[in-house]
Amino acid sequence: MKKIEAIIKPFKLDDVREALSELGVSGMTVTEVKGFGRQKGHTELYRGAEYMVDFLPKVKLEIVVSNEMLDECIEKIVDSAHTGKIGDGKLFIQNIDRVIRVRTGEENEEAI
Repeated sequence: MKKIEAIIKPFKLDDVREALSELGVSGMTVTEVKGFGRQKGHTELYRGAEYMVDFLPKVKLEIVVSNEMLDECIEKIVDSAHTGKIGDGKLFIQNIDRVIRVRTGEENEEAI
């Protein structure tokens, strides 16, 4: 099993969720986060004063999938989150050794 952590632009969340639902992904965790990469933030005007916004709003998705579904999920996330502009996001893939569903005690593939 693999865990995909995807950092994407907030307005792309619905597109990514719908694309993953089409594949049969049944659950994900979504967290509102702030951060920056090469984008380095941007400047804004507030009451006539210019100031730097270092951390930009993003959304972090955490999804655990079987090894067989990994490539399809990555492709769907990249395709649906892509705008072609700086700050589109990143995906981080990690190995998952064990998953347990608390309610039933099911483990691994049955638990996701």
